[in-house]
Amino acid sequence: MFFFFVVFFFLCITRLFYIQFFRSHYLAGIAKRQQSLFVELEPRRGIIYDTNLKPQAVNITVDSLFASPNEIPAKDKEKIIRALQPILNVDYAYLKERLSRNKSFVWLARKISPQQTEAIKRLKIKGLDFLKESKRCYPNAYLGSHIIGFAGLDNVGLEGIELYYDKYLRGESGFAVFVRDARQKKLDLLEEMVLPKDGYDVVLTIDEVIQYIAERELDKAFKLHHAQGASIVVLDPHTGAILALANRPTFDMNEHTNASKEIIRNRAIADLFEPGSVFKIVTLAAALEEAKVTEEDRFFCENGAYRVATHTLHDHRPHGWLTFREVIEQSSNIGTTKVAQILGPQTLYRYIKLFGFGVKLGVDLPGEVAGITKEPRSWSKVSIANIPIGQEVAVTALQLASAIAVIANGGQLMKPFIVKEIRDKYGQTIKSFSAVPIRKVISVDTALRAKKILIGVVEKGTGKLAKLENFSAAGKTGTAQKLEPDGTYSHNKFVASFIGFAPAEDPLIAIAVVLDNPHPYYFGGVVAAPVFKNVATDTIRYLKTRATRTEEIFALNETKGAN
Repeated sequence: MFFFFVVFFFLCITRLFYIQFFRSHYLAGIAKRQQSLFVELEPRRGIIYDTNLKPQAVNITVDSLFASPNEIPAKDKEKIIRALQPILNVDYAYLKERLSRNKSFVWLARKISPQQTEAIKRLKIKGLDFLKESKRCYPNAYLGSHIIGFAGLDNVGLEGIELYYDKYLRGESGFAVFVRDARQKKLDLLEEMVLPKDGYDVVLTIDEVIQYIAERELDKAFKLHHAQGASIVVLDPHTGAILALANRPTFDMNEHTNASKEIIRNRAIADLFEPGSVFKIVTLAAALEEAKVTEEDRFFCENGAYRVATHTLHDHRPHGWLTFREVIEQSSNIGTTKVAQILGPQTLYRYIKLFGFGVKLGVDLPGEVAGITKEPRSWSKVSIANIPIGQEVAVTALQLASAIAVIANGGQLMKPFIVKEIRDKYGQTIKSFSAVPIRKVISVDTALRAKKILIGVVEKGTGKLAKLENFSAAGKTGTAQKLEPDGTYSHNKFVASFIGFAPAEDPLIAIAVVLDNPHPYYFGGVVAAPVFKNVATDTIRYLKTRATRTEEIFALNETKGAN
């Protein structure tokens, strides 16, 4: 008996020695996991503001539901699943799989509503608890949806500014380690904590008021003319700052999971289309800059039919002799083609590239496409007739807005941008953005001459419905046939557009309006020009009123300072 106890004692000592020196770290780790609860601390995602610091994307605090399956008796899990299923509106299989895990922490539902939280708390289920998390909220719902985009469940940007500037908005996560008792209940004791680093705020160039005006008028036209899609871009022509950008159809950013990819796509920068007659501004500017044609040179427009190689070119209505000024005012395809023939393919192509077509402009939004332009070596015999009138090329609404801004600002192509500055939560500027000239396209004199012709388009040409009551305007209409699947041009599907700027003498805004397949009316001068008129009228009034108020406030402050 004595020998037996000696051997047993020796074995115990050996086992304790082994545990202490060879298994201590492993067992201490198990104990630590049982006694400690690791919780990731989410950083505050940066707020997105408009140019006047009105919030467009903010954070709200909500509850997230988690479970400790190890604490829940197996016999109670079925009852819990049945109770939670109608509240959380999730599948039975999902809850069963989660609660079957051999873990002390699993998410059951993230960022639930206050009503769901209260309903679950009333059940008083042991093994369930809540953690506070932040949820992205968009106070204006639909306004600026294709600009702002949205963030996902984990506050990671997925579309728009939320995606493009995610590295600034997101911040850096922290963590906390809480102590738990033997029953796995969380105690209000901390073992360790690293605070999260909050994300930076982003200030847009977008003005909430101008954005509302643009979306209101675009929505009216989209519905009135039964269009398949629509886009509008409003720029400051002197800086390239985007004041408004909108598309139709649109979506509620707070309910983005219900929107299809087709609706979420930012048409203004991602959709290509043949521009039609708005593209004639390239031929206009090139002819004047190269001194090949003057405003009063006359061209015979063949009474509406002109044969180029194997193709017969038509005007929307027959014309005889027209001056170059009238060719643009009346949007004559034949007159424009004859001017392009004088310029030649190489010169025309050079100006197409100078105006920014066929390349990405570098706007700070995801999804921008470059467009399509063919080099002269790839042109067919009829390309010299098609390209000057906006066929055989593909552009975006943003490219059209930037191109018309060249004439508005005196000949400079500006890089479009949509973020003004990035700042921390204390309001200190981290990074700022300003006007970036891309290149000089035409001279100031050429821009002024082209501007006068485009004023004529609005005053007495195809763009009369774009004429403003109290301000002058300049612009160009466009109506382009869409391509059918077999490569032929459709006779009943069109893209209607209008590009312009106002006030013509000292432009404050440049605007591009595009409607995809409107019907029954489809001419750009009929469906797109009125959108330009209404947006330009209200926007200019707003900008002038805002400028007056700023001057009054400045004068008042000066007076107070003097006193």
